[in-house]
Amino acid sequence: MPRNLFNLIVACTALLLVAGCFCRSDRAAGDVPVEDDPASSQRDITSGKRRKNGDGGDFRVELFDVGNSRYKRIDDEIKSEKPLEKAADQLNGALILPHDITLRAKDCGEQNAFYDPRDRSVTMCYELMERFYQTFRVAGDNESVAYGKMFDAVRFVFLHEIGHALIDAYSLPVTGGEEDAADRLSAFVNLRELGDEGVRAVFAAADAFQIEAKFGKTKERNLADEHLLQERRFYNSLCMIYGSNAEKYENIVTDGYLPKERAVRCRNEYQRTVQSWMTLLEPWRKN
Repeated sequence: MPRNLFNLIVACTALLLVAGCFCRSDRAAGDVPVEDDPASSQRDITSGKRRKNGDGGDFRVELFDVGNSRYKRIDDEIKSEKPLEKAADQLNGALILPHDITLRAKDCGEQNAFYDPRDRSVTMCYELMERFYQTFRVAGDNESVAYGKMFDAVRFVFLHEIGHALIDAYSLPVTGGEEDAADRLSAFVNLRELGDEGVRAVFAAADAFQIEAKFGKTKERNLADEHLLQERRFYNSLCMIYGSNAEKYENIVTDGYLPKERAVRCRNEYQRTVQSWMTLLEPWRKN
């Protein structure tokens, strides 16, 4: 358990090295991101690139007392193993921030994970971890398999929420839906930097999307929601995996999981995602 939790959080450090939700990001209607300090975030008019100025903030960790005894074991291990603190230290050594970003893991009273721009925080809820476990159990996985896939899927979600945090912190341009951009950031980092563990994370997220699409109630779908439908997120995730190495993951197409008509575009989709995120994040790297 401690190793899985540590891998979940520390996975986000790869995000910073390469650049040189499943759950709803909980943004209340009408919320407006806080403006970055002009002194710490300026644009060079001649080059169009953001200047690297001094650090204006850090990733920091906020701990809470667990409210639901059902999650006490997870809570105790997070506090004793200190994965959030270790991740924050590594992130702060790699990335320039215009302001603080708070990392939290706690019981929230809801099945969720979210970036909140009002207090600039990323929160992973213990209830969401439990939801993933139950989702995989419903699909027929045994306890051991479901438990492992739960942590893989949470890794995908955590990087998704880090994507929201960075989009907000750097006022990054997003020319499509932000939820899709955050999904693609998570997939790109997992597939490019985290090896087999990263591949498992994207596959686990895809499985969760497909299961929820199959067992969810159509009447409860909210087509006005900012997230793509779970079916779309399922195919997008498979497309990113296939596009990262078409020869290695050829079975995704030959076994009928990804239509050939979509597969022919996946290599370009993946490469464009990688290039776009690396370009956007490069000015904010330290050293």
